[in-house]
Amino acid sequence: MQQLEYLQNYWWLLVAVLGAALVFLLFVQGGQSMLLQRMSDLQRSMMVNALGRKWELTFTTLVVFGGAFFASFPLFYSTSFGGAYWLWMLILFSFILQAVSYEFRSKPGNIFGTRTYDLFLFINGSVGCILLGVAVGMMFFGAEFEVTKTNILDSSSPVISRWAPTHGLEAIADWRCLELGLAVLFLSRTQASLYFLSAISHDRKFAESQRRSVLVNGAVFVVFFLLFLYLLLTADGVTTDGTMRWTENKYLWNFIDMWPVAVIFLLGVVAVLWGVLGTALSARFKRGIWYSGIGTAMVVVALFCIAGYNSTAYYPSLLDVSSSLSVRNSSSSLFTLTVMSWVSLITPVVIAYIAYVWKKMDADRITPHEMKETSHKY
Repeated sequence: MQQLEYLQNYWWLLVAVLGAALVFLLFVQGGQSMLLQRMSDLQRSMMVNALGRKWELTFTTLVVFGGAFFASFPLFYSTSFGGAYWLWMLILFSFILQAVSYEFRSKPGNIFGTRTYDLFLFINGSVGCILLGVAVGMMFFGAEFEVTKTNILDSSSPVISRWAPTHGLEAIADWRCLELGLAVLFLSRTQASLYFLSAISHDRKFAESQRRSVLVNGAVFVVFFLLFLYLLLTADGVTTDGTMRWTENKYLWNFIDMWPVAVIFLLGVVAVLWGVLGTALSARFKRGIWYSGIGTAMVVVALFCIAGYNSTAYYPSLLDVSSSLSVRNSSSSLFTLTVMSWVSLITPVVIAYIAYVWKKMDADRITPHEMKETSHKY
């Protein structure tokens, strides 16, 4: 039993790390949400090609994140992905628009024109970020589902989880989840401007516009983030120590009980603010994306920790508290988790490869000359 609990905790931490990587890489979506702003075609082309170097990393991380959840916590996968399918289908459709746009935006014979694909990228950048935030919001504020495992024996309807008739769309109407989605959107927009400053060889006017964007989007993000933090710390959560029950201020108590996690959270917030303010106030500060990115990863990992550890249900049910999902009742078997843990040992190799590829792709900044001369561009 102790070995199983250790592996469950280990895989929840891996899921948290993948989630953190995904939120950091959403700067690609944030940059896409800016493409309909007033700017020259050359500036827009440089921005799209800077993002084009990274969009596949975001898409791949999203797939790996979902795959890790499926393999380690299959009951969550079947409950959320199988029950709230309208929400997840909208997210998937927005990412399909992204892939199509990068593939065909600048291809010869493009009958729709680049502006159409820029619109598709904008949809993925804005709607995709908001809906991902809504999906994560259900992990803190609950979802309308019931789980009855014996239903698998019902030949007429072998469905373990039953959802509200809107199948996930009701979460969009929950203003707390929607608020988190907007916080994710403006964080991604902030980090997109930070990335543009480091990846594009720009003139003074472009740099000033991006620093101004960092300040404006960063300020809006802080407002939404502080509101989310207030809602989180005052929210009820489900405690799972023997019986499932609602507990007042559960996530606040989790921060207190797991104070090292609270320290990581606060350090992450400071790092994000340092990256944003340093970039917005100083033209010489060009590494804000890394301070903000690392800080974002720390905050997301901390949020996953208070959602799943300390006898907490990471997916509370608003219809039946006993149906809430926890790290203990939704994981794979001991054998499956053991085998996957051996496979996970290659993770450092994968991370090293991604870091190497990232460095090689960003070795040379995007320049106006490159956009005018090269035939390979998005």
